[in-house]
Amino acid sequence: MTHNSYSHPFSRNDQSLIARWFWTVDRGLLGAALTLVGLGVALSFASSPAAILADESISDPFHYSWRMMVFSTMGLIAMLSASLLSPRGVRRIAVLALFCAIVVMAALPFIGDTVKGAARWINLGPFSLQPSEFAKPGLIVFAAWMFAEAQKGEGVPGVSIAFGLWALTVGLLLIQPDIGQTLLITTTFMAVFFMAGVPLKWVAALAAVGAGGVVSLYFMFSHMRDRLSRFLSPETTDTHQIDRASEAIRAGGLVGRGIGEGVMKRHVPDLHTDFIYSVGAEEFGLVLSLIMIGLYAFIVIRGMRKAMKLNDSFEQTAAAGLFMLIGLQACINIAVNLNLIPTKGMTLPFISYGGSSMMAMGLTMGFALALTRRRPGAYELGSNVNPRRRLLP
Repeated sequence: MTHNSYSHPFSRNDQSLIARWFWTVDRGLLGAALTLVGLGVALSFASSPAAILADESISDPFHYSWRMMVFSTMGLIAMLSASLLSPRGVRRIAVLALFCAIVVMAALPFIGDTVKGAARWINLGPFSLQPSEFAKPGLIVFAAWMFAEAQKGEGVPGVSIAFGLWALTVGLLLIQPDIGQTLLITTTFMAVFFMAGVPLKWVAALAAVGAGGVVSLYFMFSHMRDRLSRFLSPETTDTHQIDRASEAIRAGGLVGRGIGEGVMKRHVPDLHTDFIYSVGAEEFGLVLSLIMIGLYAFIVIRGMRKAMKLNDSFEQTAAAGLFMLIGLQACINIAVNLNLIPTKGMTLPFISYGGSSMMAMGLTMGFALALTRRRPGAYELGSNVNPRRRLLP
């Protein structure tokens, strides 16, 4: 008589690439990201029938749902593939993504599609590509690398190079114009700069310069003034979009109206992209809202704690910056839906409809998972040979 015993598909003695990845990747972070992707696909089936009403050429009520499934698959492939990389591989892919994004962004004024007054996309037949989405993780990883090189004191002008690439990226974003992405990239970049080792006097100086920059943007771009005036004085302007989103969230209550029973979503523009949070809140209530917020909080807090335990300066600041990028973008999108800040055209990571956003977020999470994997010496005290130095006096 034979007994069938269970054998694990990956032995700890197995030195193959997949086996080593399985035993070293943070499965908690991976599981949270996969759960958010699953929620995004589920919510696409709730939003798609109402979203197609804005386009008479679409007859399939689940048109956006099928496309969301394709985008989610592409994002998962990007995330899992990137998580297999070594820290050196992360640097290489990130630099390639950054420079390719910069080249395409520079060409957008000439070959880009203008939608709602902004030239942010390139038409690729059935799909559109937004290169600025890929510039975000690329710039964060590149900046962390340059700051780490500057800390070694070997004459590499890492700070100057990082700020030069940041200025170029921000300049190209303002040409489009894309104020939301500009503020997101700048905030995360400055956080990485601070975490790399900068005295508080420089932080205060940069904060003052940043405040001046925001004021300048207010006077330079009329649409920014319009959005701020609608936010501060809603009674004097048309606030249909955010009013309908707020009503949808209130109508959901604790447990929501039920699957497919949402009513206000038929009146919310961009409900499958920027306002997908309000769709979920109406149909599934406060319960789903808190679950989504909890998953983002789990990713950021757990990711930052793991990043801060890393010994290598580049790995530490790059991983922390990537987790902060995901969390800050989620906070901005949810705050817009709750009418806490002026409207921004920014997607909810892993959940909003969009191919570029889904692939870029997959790449961002994949980089973060790769940098926080358990490797020999990565988390051991005293393994960092080069002591950390301040970037600036």
